[in-house]
Amino acid sequence: MKFGLNVEKSSQGSFWPSIIVASFACFGGILYGYDTGSISGIIAMDHFKRVFATNQDASGNPFLTSSQKSLIVSILSAGTTIGSFSMSFVGEIFGRRINLIIGCGVFALGVALQSAASAIPLFAVGRFFAGLGLGFISAVVPLYQSEAAPKWIRGSIVSGYQWAITIGLLIASIVNNSTQHRTDTGAYRIPIGVQFAWGLILAGGMAILPESPRYFVKKGMLEEARKSLGRLSALPPDHEFVSEQLLEIRANYEYELSFGSTSFIHCFTNEGRQLYRLVVVTTVQALQQLSGINFIFYYGTDFFQKSGITDPFIIGLITNIVNVVMTPPGMYAVERIGRRRLLLVGAIGMCSAEYIVAIVGVSVSSVVSNKVLIAFVCMYISFFASTWGPVAWVVTGETFSLRTRSKSVALCTMSNWIWNFGIGFATPYMVDSGPGNANLGPKVFFIWGTFCLIAIVFVYLFVFETKGLALEEVDELYEKVSSARQSSSFVPTHVLTEDAKNAEGIVDAEKLRGVEVEHV
Repeated sequence: MKFGLNVEKSSQGSFWPSIIVASFACFGGILYGYDTGSISGIIAMDHFKRVFATNQDASGNPFLTSSQKSLIVSILSAGTTIGSFSMSFVGEIFGRRINLIIGCGVFALGVALQSAASAIPLFAVGRFFAGLGLGFISAVVPLYQSEAAPKWIRGSIVSGYQWAITIGLLIASIVNNSTQHRTDTGAYRIPIGVQFAWGLILAGGMAILPESPRYFVKKGMLEEARKSLGRLSALPPDHEFVSEQLLEIRANYEYELSFGSTSFIHCFTNEGRQLYRLVVVTTVQALQQLSGINFIFYYGTDFFQKSGITDPFIIGLITNIVNVVMTPPGMYAVERIGRRRLLLVGAIGMCSAEYIVAIVGVSVSSVVSNKVLIAFVCMYISFFASTWGPVAWVVTGETFSLRTRSKSVALCTMSNWIWNFGIGFATPYMVDSGPGNANLGPKVFFIWGTFCLIAIVFVYLFVFETKGLALEEVDELYEKVSSARQSSSFVPTHVLTEDAKNAEGIVDAEKLRGVEVEHV
């Protein structure tokens, strides 16, 4: 037992290298979170409006129109959608590590263009390229983590990606709050330029970390897979335990290949219930976005400003602190309580809090009502941060079989970004007043709350519990269990390990008798 988690008793070597490697990949979340958080404050900065806005109000103050805010915010998600989707085609060519490094390079190009811009068109182009790089990164990080982490802590580590996102959001809020009153371009260029550091750290780390052993097995590079497993276990490549791990991974992959070669279309077939898995996970990603979380982090400062709150930048900082503090409990609970139950609890809590925000927001307008609004927004964020925030990425990273995993994860990540783009684009028109806008204001929380209500029903009926299962055992779960409501009681039989006795070229399968193999 480590940290209250069930560690495999047969584990040999050290689990720390694999934990460190998988955890470092979380840094990709810093890039995503910081970019998301910084733009919320940047578009509310006076000097940014003076440089980029093309309209003035009756008092002569510059302001960004709904269409300008929509373009600036949502164009990043358009880039991420394309970037994540492209990983479904090229994700297997270079491997997990190199794709992350490429993503950092493209992201840096986007940051450079934003820093140099003095008009919306070039700024939007920079946002698009930054999004393209983030799309690469967001599609690969959960995949790399799931394939590198020990199964007994895999959910917590993949959840760490979401925690990194919240930390990025908080750092962005702090930087924005520090520069908002500057009267030069440093007000917005400093927050933008800081992003170079995040990309450099992630790319530098990935340059020295090992590649996923499962990727090497898929490419037929067995010796490289052996070396990678050795590094992740702190054992020599020829150690018996490393050989056993390699046998398990290879046997599972060869079993999958027995059904025929893999193409993109296999993600949409019902072999091994691949289509079912794809629909469930893409819907989970969609519902994560439709819960309304990025309304707060894209437009929160602007929303609080228009709601009559005196210092919206400080309120934005508070919501980000809540987000950071409440994510670790979810990272711990995902391995103790499970994925399915956490998603249900989170959806119920978010639904309740958002309906209260909507009711309070449209009923009265006073100092007291504003305090209640802020309190329940923070409660909503607490439920999201400890449940749907991290768990949606855990479910994405561990649901699919090896031969379709890269393509399927890319498609699911694309689902997240498509809805991210849609919400980022539509929200100004939904919330703002003026001609052509819906002027919903706080009433928009009725919409987010209703989607959380839908999420409760969907999770109960369709989301399987995968807590404590090796990636190879998830396939057996979907083969043998027909209903999501029965998935929590599933016990794997390790059939693949027994079937692997006839596999050649790795290790004598007889050595596996009586050994419960730890999957890295």
